[in-house]
Amino acid sequence: MKSVTLNVQGMSCSHCVHAVEGAMKEIGAKGKVDLADNKVTVDFDESKISLDQIKEAIEEQGYDVV
Repeated sequence: MKSVTLNVQGMSCSHCVHAVEGAMKEIGAKGKVDLADNKVTVDFDESKISLDQIKEAIEEQGYDVV
């Protein structure tokens, strides 16, 4: 398992948390949102999911990975 922390802009409420964490779950990763710092920590299996797939899943929810 690999763990990365991404800076994500545009999250502001519990709906945002559920949207991002749900998107991570859908692709087989585990995401934990920190609204105060605009960060998402993601644990994932590099042999199954790429970092680009994670970023794309977050961006598809309407948030910007910076």
